[in-house]
Amino acid sequence: MNVVDAICKVAEGRPVGCARPADGPIPARGATPQPLEPMAGEHLLAGHGGHGRTGILLIHRVGGLPSELHELARGLNRYGYAVLVVKLAGHCGSVQDLAGAGWLDWLASVRRGADVLACQVDRVIVGGVSTGAVLALAFAQERPFHVAGVLALSPVFRHDGRTVPQRVRVALRLLAARALGIGRHRALQRRERAAGLPRLPWGSLAEMRKLAASVSRRLDMLRAPCLVIHARQDDVAPVSNAFKIVKRACNTNVQLQLLTDRRHVVTMGRGCGDVVSRVAAFVSNTSLNPSPPAKPSATLR
Repeated sequence: MNVVDAICKVAEGRPVGCARPADGPIPARGATPQPLEPMAGEHLLAGHGGHGRTGILLIHRVGGLPSELHELARGLNRYGYAVLVVKLAGHCGSVQDLAGAGWLDWLASVRRGADVLACQVDRVIVGGVSTGAVLALAFAQERPFHVAGVLALSPVFRHDGRTVPQRVRVALRLLAARALGIGRHRALQRRERAAGLPRLPWGSLAEMRKLAASVSRRLDMLRAPCLVIHARQDDVAPVSNAFKIVKRACNTNVQLQLLTDRRHVVTMGRGCGDVVSRVAAFVSNTSLNPSPPAKPSATLR
């Protein structure tokens, strides 16, 4: 934990080193555990057929909505996989709701979603789009023996694409702003928006930066095979974000597949069917060939 993290927690009245508790009350000691269920706004599709015991957890972007993954979820479910689209903390509400959540809260939402899905399947693949891809990597680093595979779709470690305004790039460097209470509820307009809020709070931008830094430092801890899909001309996050995973995740198999004529959110609209096919092939391969960790490889398509 860095100094900024500690200051943020103290300012919010949280113990240093502890994340906010997950949504819902803590069960009393001795109480019968209740089955985990999806939260409001989450999308669960039951598995069926020979692939029904494999679950895929999908994570939307920060500032986005679960609906931006519904097309991908339905496509994967047609192959028989169980799919849960999780809702991140602070989302499906106002800009103020999002400003009140940090990256540890988002990661706690991913943990809970994985636990919900694990109650219904034997193996879990975790994946996401944009910042959701980085959260998927963070969860796989945290639970290396519980994740069967990782889907990193348009991963974002640096927001330096051609459509990202200069003021956003400047705001990303202001990691101390939230701790000092400066601009906590100020927001920046988003130019590229497929779904979700039209603006992102400054504090959320700083949290995204801290998440990316944490995951980048520990990419060598990734053990599950990883599929990285990125648009060659991504207008939000250049393809160098994808190559970072290939270069640094040195203790697992990494497949990099580059798409042409696509924008940042590859899970919506034209070309989503191609992404569904690529993801389904990867998931099927991890089931048939759970190979030991090896050197990463890049597949350019």
